[in-house]
Amino acid sequence: MRKLTIIFHDAGGGHRSVAGALKDVLAGQDNPWEVGFLNLQELLDSLDLFRNLTGLRIQDAYNQILRRGWTRLSPQLLAVLQGVIRLYHGSIVRALKEYWLEHPTDLVLSVIPHFNRALAASLGSGIRPPFVTLITDLADYPPRFWIERESEYIIAGTERAKQQALARGHRSDHVFLTSGMVLKPSFYERVDINVAGERECLGLDPEVMTGVVLFGGHGSRAMVDIVKNLDRTNSRLQLILLCGHNRDLADELRGLRTRIRLAVQEFTPHVQHFMALGDFFIGKPGPGSISEAVQMNLPAIVECNSKTLPQEKYNAQWLTENGYGMVISSFREIEYAVTNLLRPNTFDQARRSVRAYSNRALFEVPQILDDCWNAKWGLLHSQTPQFALAPELARA
Repeated sequence: MRKLTIIFHDAGGGHRSVAGALKDVLAGQDNPWEVGFLNLQELLDSLDLFRNLTGLRIQDAYNQILRRGWTRLSPQLLAVLQGVIRLYHGSIVRALKEYWLEHPTDLVLSVIPHFNRALAASLGSGIRPPFVTLITDLADYPPRFWIERESEYIIAGTERAKQQALARGHRSDHVFLTSGMVLKPSFYERVDINVAGERECLGLDPEVMTGVVLFGGHGSRAMVDIVKNLDRTNSRLQLILLCGHNRDLADELRGLRTRIRLAVQEFTPHVQHFMALGDFFIGKPGPGSISEAVQMNLPAIVECNSKTLPQEKYNAQWLTENGYGMVISSFREIEYAVTNLLRPNTFDQARRSVRAYSNRALFEVPQILDDCWNAKWGLLHSQTPQFALAPELARA
């Protein structure tokens, strides 16, 4: 059986999520891959790569920045991070080469930024496993973020990312375009849900417009301000607040005395279930969050300003260009944004746009990996796609 190694880390939750989703779907192929994971942060811990400077693992520092909202300095911190990676390039490559000697593989798939130059170098030259980079952002944030000169194959989820790869000098037959971001299999399932009944179980009014508020796996203090501001609006609405692992935030939200109804949920692996109960989405313009919202037919309201992570700023542009929602400069404007989004004509148009969205990336990537494998070894690939959708997914 062919072996695929997926490189990920836990700075943010999206990289591990994509890796897990791909492993699940690859197991359903007629000619499946044996999928193994490499958490790059764990491999590099032995180098004390970032602890020497910060005392923290880079993924822990990154998640603290997200949790506390210290994102205004992210461009400067990003430059420092990339400088440290360049400084340790040789050591990173040596650590990876030792890993490949002990854990040989047939194809390497990276779902992380920053390290793709080192990953490519660690595989050597000549006869070596194909190296594929799957961009899990809607666009690259050059230089030295996702797309490197050394990248062999690129999988892009938007036309913007594809054009960035081509402009970087990559051959057109080495750049593959999918129909969106890779999401968990559950986001492609269409199951019948008694929305009214499920809302009642959460203490909500089954007939009132419902917003789903989500700021990644660690929540955000901005959720408290959003609730307080929307509690002053004249619109009839209620909120489902997904706080992730941030129990303190969840407790604070539960303690608020508000006119509007709130359903507060801590970490859940069933985000798609709660999104299915909503009418619109409020959150940061993370590629995973807004892709999930649009996939679940929720028009989105996101904030984009100097605190927005630089690699996420294009996401706001993508949202408005496609008519999937609204972008505001500050959540202090959330009352205005919600009032305008919920105007019948505006909301109906946004709902039509998100319902027209068709993202099948999870089921497109396995075929692309097969194509990369066959192209690498000079094989003609004239077969039909090997992955057969399960009946419930084929109807999605």
